[in-house]
Amino acid sequence: MLSYLLKRFALMLPTLLGVLVLNFAVIQFVPGGPVEQLMSQLSNREAQLGNQGPRRALEPQQVEEIKKLYGFDKPAHERFFQMLGQFARFDLGKSFFQNKDVWQLIKDKLPVSISLGLWTFFISYLVAVPLGVAKAVRAGSRFDLVTTLLILVGYAIPGFVLGVALLVIFGGQLQWFPLRGLTSANWEDLSLMGKVVDYLWHIALPVTAMVAGSFAVTAMLTKNAFLEEIRKQYVLTARAKGLSERQVLYKHVFRNALIPIITGFPAAFIGAFFAGSLLIETLFSLDGLGLLSYESVMRRDYPVVLGSLFLFTLIGLVTKLVSDLCYVWVDPRVKFD
Repeated sequence: MLSYLLKRFALMLPTLLGVLVLNFAVIQFVPGGPVEQLMSQLSNREAQLGNQGPRRALEPQQVEEIKKLYGFDKPAHERFFQMLGQFARFDLGKSFFQNKDVWQLIKDKLPVSISLGLWTFFISYLVAVPLGVAKAVRAGSRFDLVTTLLILVGYAIPGFVLGVALLVIFGGQLQWFPLRGLTSANWEDLSLMGKVVDYLWHIALPVTAMVAGSFAVTAMLTKNAFLEEIRKQYVLTARAKGLSERQVLYKHVFRNALIPIITGFPAAFIGAFFAGSLLIETLFSLDGLGLLSYESVMRRDYPVVLGSLFLFTLIGLVTKLVSDLCYVWVDPRVKFD
């Protein structure tokens, strides 16, 4: 096990380096960088101050000062190795346009992502897994057919489209739920119970829109895993010994059938935090990590783009390792040697 862990940690370094090299190289060829954007803003401002005269090009000295401000006065390879040195110290840099550390920006957006991620994860698993078990036990029944139809319909509707429908019907026409934000304007003045109710009131629609897709996948995966285990020989043997159907299901089938689901817990849990839906956040005016990433790409805020990419890639690699280790915890037959 120790040798396996050391090998995996050793493989993480070239993987992480490859991701950073690829994205850094792509950035060098993307037009409209921060230097060009600031130059355009300054030219527009000078034109406005000059009584709407034609836009005047900036002086070469001003252009060099702007490049030096953003660090683009150095060759690309020097900037790349400087970035690697910062990342090795877990210094993600400072945003070009927001004048904040990347760490601080991520911390500011985390509450929204945590809210969406936790509710999406727990609702998807706590409801979908029992539903999948019930569907497997009653495979072919009317209950199975009806729930399968509802699940597939929910899965076929994109989360953004479902969010628009929920917002129009329950937020606009019926006015049962708020249209934007995680809390009301008077949230600070509410009591503890009032804050909880207000928060749940705001989070209901966006979480419902995000749960639809992952809920369907988890439920059908659970059903198929249980059906595969129920048909195996050891289940017939357990039944032949006189065990009740409940004992067969929860003592023998349950653990083996949940192997593909439990081993996906770490990835699903972390993904729920850092893979939030950009469209859902935009639709419900939720300022989370998804919206931060999109705005950073559009504004060419490279420290935020590369810093968040480094952090999320590192978390993803560690999560993948934890997922693999879960196989040993769930199924002792797995040996990494």
